Amino acid sequence: MRLLQCNNDGDLSLTEFVENDIPKYAILSHRWGAEEVIFRDLIDGTSKVKAGYGKIQFCGEQSRRDGLQHFWVDTCCIDKSNTVEYQHAINSMFRWYRDATKCYVYLPDVSRPRSVLADNSNESWESSFRKSEWFRRGWTLQELIAPASVDFFCKERKLLGNKSNLEQVICETTGIPATALRGSVLSDFSVAERMSWTECRETTYKEDKAYSLLGIFDVYMPLIYGEGKDRALARLREEIDKSSRGFKREDFSVAFSLSNVFDIEHFVARTTELAEIHKGLSGDGSRRIVVLHGLGGIGKTQLAIAYAKRHKDNYSAIFWLNIKDEDSLKQSFAKLAKQISREHPSAIRFSNIDINQNLDEVVDSVKSWLSLPDNTRWLMIYDNYDNPKLSGETDPAAVDITKFLPESYQGSIIITTRSSEVRIGHPIQIRKLGNVDDGLEILLNASRRQGLITDPDAVKLAKELDGLPLALATAGAYLDQTARSFSDYLRLYKESWVRLKETSPELSSYEDRTLYSTWQISFDNIKQRNPLSAHLLGLWAYSCRNAKPRQRI
Repeated sequence: MRLLQCNNDGDLSLTEFVENDIPKYAILSHRWGAEEVIFRDLIDGTSKVKAGYGKIQFCGEQSRRDGLQHFWVDTCCIDKSNTVEYQHAINSMFRWYRDATKCYVYLPDVSRPRSVLADNSNESWESSFRKSEWFRRGWTLQELIAPASVDFFCKERKLLGNKSNLEQVICETTGIPATALRGSVLSDFSVAERMSWTECRETTYKEDKAYSLLGIFDVYMPLIYGEGKDRALARLREEIDKSSRGFKREDFSVAFSLSNVFDIEHFVARTTELAEIHKGLSGDGSRRIVVLHGLGGIGKTQLAIAYAKRHKDNYSAIFWLNIKDEDSLKQSFAKLAKQISREHPSAIRFSNIDINQNLDEVVDSVKSWLSLPDNTRWLMIYDNYDNPKLSGETDPAAVDITKFLPESYQGSIIITTRSSEVRIGHPIQIRKLGNVDDGLEILLNASRRQGLITDPDAVKLAKELDGLPLALATAGAYLDQTARSFSDYLRLYKESWVRLKETSPELSSYEDRTLYSTWQISFDNIKQRNPLSAHLLGLWAYSCRNAKPRQRI
């Protein structure tokens, strides 16, 4: 990706960056005019004589005001005479706009004269803003939706507003839902709805009606100018269909199942994290890895489940692996091999091995199947990677995840771990729920009780459990099985907290003691109602010899 920078002498310079080394940058969105500055003009030093140079100058000045040294303008940062580069740029365009720190929209057909600059109302320019040709162009759809921060500037290069405070006007003008403007995952909207956003938009080249939507539908295809709009749209729909059903589904699809994973019926909040996971896993088919790290009980597994359920149609297969230790992980691979063999009997990689005996060979066979050239649309979720093999690690039970990753650079991977030291992929820290209403919603769903928002004791309990989803769900499950009030539970919780401080001093962290205080209340209730069940639970915990004491719970 090439970026522009204003030098001390006022001239512009271009710098090319590789994907993992791109600095923060601003990006310009505009309608092309008659005299645009192109790549060759910058190289030849003839850019300043063209009318379009003023827009580039404006973008550079505004980016500096926003503390950004680099900026990108489509007219001159791409060498359109290089067909390979142009193809790559079109397929990367949505991502480039999405990753920009700031997007500046320049509207030459919207004027806010100096005489009305002191007027804070929108009345003087809102009508022309709604009628701006910018809202009628095909390419500007992704330029509106993809960036998180979009600022609108009038002909006089004065700020009119941003995507947030002009949201209602933009929604009314474009017909795009506010949730899409706010960054909701686009796959949440149907294909038909996303197509409807383009109905009143035009492009200079007919084929761009399809090509300008590649990022909106998260698909990739070659550009064939001259094929016509209908053929280009037909190819686009073919790619959308492949993506939604899983690429080469007849060869590599495996039925989606969470039969071996504990799933909650109601998933609360975490929209920002879900969007970040989707962003981290969106790409061109090369391997993408996202690492969800955070405290135990913070909701990492449920977040991964929610993502898998929401995006299951984007993958040909989704596999769940328990990576708490090597034995569990190899057993997970064996289950995968059985599932693949059952649904794809012709998969020769599994026909000559004993799935129940030779687990090392099973792991290699699954990795080999996942590395087949056309098998690129799978998602692997490695859950509970809490004992990672790190540099200097002496624990013989620590797991080296790299031995269990497919060798080919394709597919998508989610890893959940308590460790913040797993240096692989894109890290996302999962924090406690910051909104007490989200905690109340978990309590409501788990306890199946109504009116929690107006119940002061329920609010006190939600605040006491401090945004820890597992603690909230455990408390709710207890309340669902008993006639206890929220005030009763809060008293039991505080008593359990004090008792654990005396009996389990190794629970030094606030979060751990919160989790185990709620568990102790539930265990005491089981012991009172059914001593044999409590005894069996204790035996199970004792038999888990590989776990640390507090993990046995």
